[in-house]
Amino acid sequence: MTGKDLTLAEEAADAPLEQDVLDAGPTSGGGPVRRCIATGERRSPGEMVRFVVSPDGEAVPDIAGRLPGRGAWVSSDREAMNRAAERRLFSRAFRQPVSAPDDLADRVEALLARRALDRLGLAKRAAEAVHGFDRVTEEIRKSVPGVLIEASDGAEDGRSKVLGLLHGVHGGSGSLPIVAGCFSMDELGMALGRPRVVHACIKRGRIAEAWIEDVTRLAGFRPIRPPDWRSGTDR
Repeated sequence: MTGKDLTLAEEAADAPLEQDVLDAGPTSGGGPVRRCIATGERRSPGEMVRFVVSPDGEAVPDIAGRLPGRGAWVSSDREAMNRAAERRLFSRAFRQPVSAPDDLADRVEALLARRALDRLGLAKRAAEAVHGFDRVTEEIRKSVPGVLIEASDGAEDGRSKVLGLLHGVHGGSGSLPIVAGCFSMDELGMALGRPRVVHACIKRGRIAEAWIEDVTRLAGFRPIRPPDWRSGTDR
């Protein structure tokens, strides 16, 4: 968090509450915006996590945004989650005593990861996702995938071949997909129903777009593409 962000967060903690802290709020460009209770920043709901209060007075992350009751919003990143829990900002937002676990950020990360992995399984069942080196490279040769997924702990050699093919076939098209490497081989395998998946992709379409939104929120908790990965064009 930058110095500017810290200043915003301090002001947010001390400033009077505004209506858009909770679900009702203004719109921007035709879409809704919400104010983060930890930083004071206004963002689209797709960049945030909604919270409701459970019957026993605990802040509950509403990852799907469907739980009943009024909701408060926190930017989808670890620092904002920690700040909301440590400064007891949920109590302030809801104007009632609300508890939050010390490991709130870890719990939210796990829920966001599970949502993305469940959607990957749905994509496979809908025949919108393929996995395995041969099938993924075949899909790349046919068209630009919506998302390319590589296991975070997969071998560099195989990953470089897939990324190299992607850049070689579609590098000049200006429409390369997001490359996600935020899940292990075991996590991908459980989602796709087979052991230790290294390579996968989701075809372009609504499922891929929804999956990108899922991992965009997850990016505030773990790197989507590890910084030490080579691009596939590095030689």
